[in-house]
Amino acid sequence: MRHFAFLDPHAAEALFHRPPETIDPAGDRRLLATALGATLYAPGTRPRLANDVRRQTAAGVTSMVLCLEDSIADTDVADAESNVIAALRGLAEEPPDHGGGPPLLFVRVRATGQIPDIVARLGPRGTASLSGFVLPKFTEESGAAALDAVLRAGETAGRPLWAMPVLESPPVINRETRIDALTAVRRLVDKHADQVLAIRLGATDLCGLFGLRRDRDLTIYDIAVVRDCIADIVNICARGGEHIVTGPVWEYFAQPERLFVSSLRVGPFAQADLADGGQSAIRMRNALVSADLDRLIREVVLDKANGLNGKTVIHPSHVPAVHALQVVSQEEYADAESIIAGSAGGVRPSSYANKMNELGPHRAWAEAVLRRARAFGVLREGDTFVEVLAATRTALENARVPR
Repeated sequence: MRHFAFLDPHAAEALFHRPPETIDPAGDRRLLATALGATLYAPGTRPRLANDVRRQTAAGVTSMVLCLEDSIADTDVADAESNVIAALRGLAEEPPDHGGGPPLLFVRVRATGQIPDIVARLGPRGTASLSGFVLPKFTEESGAAALDAVLRAGETAGRPLWAMPVLESPPVINRETRIDALTAVRRLVDKHADQVLAIRLGATDLCGLFGLRRDRDLTIYDIAVVRDCIADIVNICARGGEHIVTGPVWEYFAQPERLFVSSLRVGPFAQADLADGGQSAIRMRNALVSADLDRLIREVVLDKANGLNGKTVIHPSHVPAVHALQVVSQEEYADAESIIAGSAGGVRPSSYANKMNELGPHRAWAEAVLRRARAFGVLREGDTFVEVLAATRTALENARVPR
């Protein structure tokens, strides 16, 4: 798979100092997890599900989850299973590929027993479109059986299938049980590291356990009880860089009256290197604010600052913003390369003369930046996520791809 494959060659050359690489789904696990980007969830009951996947792939989506759990009613499970299986079969026969390869497709199950059943019903040919399973309410007690089921399902399919556990259960967020629960999860995913692609956060469920729901004017980091839980998840599960933890879902996509003014500055848009002097970028900023995507942008920035990669999204309009913010700036790339080039420790001044780069403490950061550079590319000097959003908008409008 390859990000930004929908850009024409001239637009890509103008935008990227180093273009995104084609990522092998059977290659390096942490690189593939980094490349997940904005993972779009779709209810398993959606009609014309295979066509939805094809349309979103054309618009730049590279990973999707077909959900059989919380997004559908209990009475619709059987119909949703049949619908997802039919869609995966259709996608195996006619893979969506708009230059960037087919997307990674996962099924979010509600019970471990669904895993072998789905693989058996898909048959050998149907599993070709399936990348793995999302495992909700993951704990040490439930997780061992679920991971074993994914392993056996891969043997049936004739190739490994990925597992993505979701941390969203009471033992994970309740203060008196959290550390023991997370330590047990870490032991389990370490044991199965070769099959766990990424660890996901179930922010909606975690909020729901306390009767909370974040307002559209807030980020998940403004909800103290969830913010503290995220900190412990990163501390225990992401420590050492062996496992990728993804950003929690952003659940808004419509705009009523706002309580607070936007924190998305006008400056980067007004200064964007666009043919019309930035006027279209200003209009794009206004559209982002109107659609609440400025709050999403702030939360993605906070995700990255707190050690999370990518994001769970529930609407196609979220994808361009998440992906634009994953592209590495020229300054980040230069600093990361400088840090990786040194092996004897010490301090080097940044070539941008605005910070120090400590070769020891900053090495893990640099490694993560270089993975992101391979997956999402490196911008040319002076460009920002604004230019990426503008190029994405132009390409999708010209292709008439619904977002």
